Amino acid sequence: MTHLRQNITATVRPGDSAGFVAECFEIAVVSQGPTLDATIENLREAVALHLDGDDPAAFGLRENPTLLVTIEVQPSYAKAS
Repeated sequence: MTHLRQNITATVRPGDSAGFVAECFEIAVVSQGPTLDATIENLREAVALHLDGDDPAAFGLRENPTLLVTIEVQPSYAKAS
């Protein structure tokens, strides 16, 4: 019996010049957007379109998988006044 995963994992990171880029690890999906909210919404739509009409088990996923997103950001450092 094959173990099916519940989560699709993705990472969102700052883009090279502007905005953000999101990339999934289990399936071949990459998306982008000008803000974090737009990027995650674009990612959700891209994942749904990628899986549309296919059996999630073909990707090693359970029915109705969850999208688990990690956001990479540069830390802000306090400046002395």
